[in-house]
Amino acid sequence: MKKNIFIITALILVATSIPAQEIHFGLKAGLNYSNIYDSQNEEYSADGKIGFAAGGFVSIPLVGMLGVQPELQFSQKGFQATSSILGSEVKLTRTTNYIDVPVFLSIKPNEMLTILAGPQYSYLIKQKDVFTNPITDIEVNQDFNTDNIRKNTLCFVGGVDINLSNVVLGARIGLDMFNNDGDGNSTAPRYKNVWAQATVGFRL
Repeated sequence: MKKNIFIITALILVATSIPAQEIHFGLKAGLNYSNIYDSQNEEYSADGKIGFAAGGFVSIPLVGMLGVQPELQFSQKGFQATSSILGSEVKLTRTTNYIDVPVFLSIKPNEMLTILAGPQYSYLIKQKDVFTNPITDIEVNQDFNTDNIRKNTLCFVGGVDINLSNVVLGARIGLDMFNNDGDGNSTAPRYKNVWAQATVGFRL
């Protein structure tokens, strides 16, 4: 906790020492294409899923080409999987809604290009499962008090921003560092999220 307070205080001090015109705030929105990997359930055959993403960012220059860019966004991830139960094919569509907080180290070799990399904290706010089979459709909203699903996770994210005046075109690729199933006792398949994101932003 003390370490986090120190880091936040240091960032504030750095930010307040930079002329206001050098700090840029912005909003962005776009799409995620996500899937899963490292699943131990061999009965699942997973396919990717498209989700919505939107949020804001702050670009803070430090020295030379280096800077930091913290962001805050709502991000939908998930996957589609098929399995077989009693000889019938069952399809699972899982949608996971996260609040993502990446903190990027930025490298800006020129005004048009920004290269980004860094850790991302993600908090799971909702998970919805839709099961489809030839007999019936079942929609389930998971109760996290009864199922051991990890709400907090860390990701590693890399990407680029293309700066066209006040318009920012962003691309990101991220993958989870931890499995989704808490201490391993969940009945859900074990996996990690992997995703790609494309956004269009406006720099204020």
